[in-house]
Formats: sequence, structure tokens, C-alpha cells
Amino acid sequence: MAPTKPAARPDNARFSSGPCAKPPTFVLDQLADAPLGRSHRASVGKSKLKAAIDLTREILGVPADYRIGIVPASDTGAVEMAMWSMLGARPCTMIAWESFGAEWVTDVVKQLRLDATVLKAGYGEIVDLTQVDFDTDVVFTWNGTTSGVRLPNGDAIPVTRAGLTICDATSAAFAQDLPWDKLDVTTFSWQKVMGGEAAHGMLILSPRAVERLESYTPAWPLPKIFRLTKGGKLIEGIFVGETINTPSMLAVEDYLVALAWGKSVGGLPGLMARADANAKAIFDFCEARDWIDNLAIDPATRSNTSVCLKFTDPRITDGAAFAKSVAKRLESEGVALDIGAYRDAPPGLRIWCGATVETADIEAMLPWLDWAFVVEIEALAQAA
Repeated sequence: MAPTKPAARPDNARFSSGPCAKPPTFVLDQLADAPLGRSHRASVGKSKLKAAIDLTREILGVPADYRIGIVPASDTGAVEMAMWSMLGARPCTMIAWESFGAEWVTDVVKQLRLDATVLKAGYGEIVDLTQVDFDTDVVFTWNGTTSGVRLPNGDAIPVTRAGLTICDATSAAFAQDLPWDKLDVTTFSWQKVMGGEAAHGMLILSPRAVERLESYTPAWPLPKIFRLTKGGKLIEGIFVGETINTPSMLAVEDYLVALAWGKSVGGLPGLMARADANAKAIFDFCEARDWIDNLAIDPATRSNTSVCLKFTDPRITDGAAFAKSVAKRLESEGVALDIGAYRDAPPGLRIWCGATVETADIEAMLPWLDWAFVVEIEALAQAA
């Protein structure tokens, strides 16, 4: 007999890890003030872009002497801009424990062809940062979007270091406490924790990163969208809203709406608390069951945004097929959209728990996960 379907359903079944759910109060009418059909170089465009930078600084607590710029190509563009512009001045160390970190390794080793030290950990694990030489330039992700593993803190990064730290924080910014004195280059995109639209990246530079840009010229050519200096000096306009290429003013307006919502829920502490509550609901669910577990092995490294899960029931012989069937069944019921594991990650589920997700929706979805598991297990038994 098929198990009974749960009675309650999430109000919002969007648990995608990017683009992520819009803020819960979002309506399209909030974008009515977007200066559509106007130049981003007009005063109205510049003021919107500068407001996005200023609000980002305010909510994240970015130090006043750090620069914040809006750059092309989302978080990927921001990371690659930093690597292409700054690496090569001194030895570098590449750290990876998930798919995107592995891609940055490929960029540096195979494209820039630098003789980098490469440290890797498997999915669910993390590299021991106490073993990293921070007198080299170090590139790493703070929160592994595809593995659900994050740094618990920045304690292992020395404040006094000779190298630069280049941190991909796209799934961490606005949900986790980033220690700015430990980070020289920090990148993220609007589409993650704030639920903004994709295609725009944020680049945050410490004074040490600016010094590197102004004192070092890489051996390779830089395309226009990577150029942060001119005549050996930082292009300051990039960091007050004069973007390198044309941004979407509709997307900028959407980000401003998300930032205003972020302030309304208590700023960074409020945003972090929302993500923590979402993730805890899933962690408690897994703790009470013997057939599902967090992919992150150490509880201290479990992400509060991209929560990655694995099925552990011994009756499951094809983990990938089982996980896809569960995700498909939940999607067909309209109770959980886009929760399959990332294509390069181990089989399982990935449920976004960033601040724009409501805990009540997580709690309403989890009984459906119970239901889908039982249905798929029974289907396996019948097929045997």
C-alpha cells in the first residue's frame, strides 16, 4: 500500500542553489523604479550602482578601506579577474574540496600554467588549513556550493601573511561571518544568499590586494573585462559604480530590493540566523533517520546554505538513480524544485537553505522527503 501523502505543502517550493529563491516579500512591482532604457553612465544609473556598493558594505561590515566593485560574469568572472590579474607575483597554493574550487585549480595550472601547490580533499571533507603556507598566494572557496562543506572560521589564516588570500565566497556572503582581516580578495554573486538575478559579480579588495594590482603586471595579456588598473593605478571608478561593461539596471534594481529586505530582517545577524534555522531543520531531520545523512562528515564544517545530503540505506544499490527518482518525484508533486545533487558531486540531494528561504517551507517539505523515500524504496522492492 502506497504511503499517505503529507497534507501540508510548502508555500514556496524553490530550493535551487542558484539562482536561488527571491526574498519572501518580493513582488515584481518593487522593480518599478529601475531606470530602464537609461545609460548606466547617467547620474541615475551611477547612483543606483553606487547604492548597491554602499549597501553591500553596510550589511556585510566591509572595512572602509576595502574596495567593492560590480564586475561582469557573476562570481566566476570575479574569481577569474582576480586570478588573472594578481597571481604569478609569488608562489601560489590552490585549495579545492568541491567542483568550483577544482575549476579554479584547472584555470591556474592548465591555463595560466603556474607551478602551484595543489591541496585537495574529497567531497564531504575539507583541507586542513593549518598545513597551508600563507606566505604564498592562496585561492580557496569559503563554502563549497556543490559539497556543502564550509570553513567553520578563519582562525588558520594569519593576519600577518606575505601572500594574498583569494576567497570565492559566493555561497557564504550574507549567510556566514567572513573575517575581513583574513581575506584580501572576496567574490560572490547576487544570485545566491540574497536571491538576486544572475550575471553580475562582486569583487572586494583589501588594501594589500590593491597594492598587488598597482605593483605587479602579469606576464600574460588581460582581456578588457579583467583590467582593474590603468597606467599602474587602480581604476577607482569601478569601485564607485562605473562598471567595466554595461550592467543590467533591472538586475541592479533587483539587488537593491534584496539588500533593503536584508536590512529589514536585521542585517547580517538576521540573515545568518535565517540560514542557520533552515539548515538546522534539515540537520535535525537527518539525525532522526538512519537512511539519510549530511555529506559533510564533520558537523563543524556543514554549510548553512547549500546543504548536501546522501542516502545511506543499504537497500539502495544505484545511488544516482535513486536520488534522481526522489528529486523527480518531489518536483512532480510541486513540493521541492531543483534539489538534485550537482552533476560532479556524489549522488544525493542539495537543498538551498539561504536566507531568502522560509524555515516553514523547509519544515513543510521534509515530510514529503520521508514520503518519497518510502515510495522509492517500495519500488525497488517490487522491481527485485
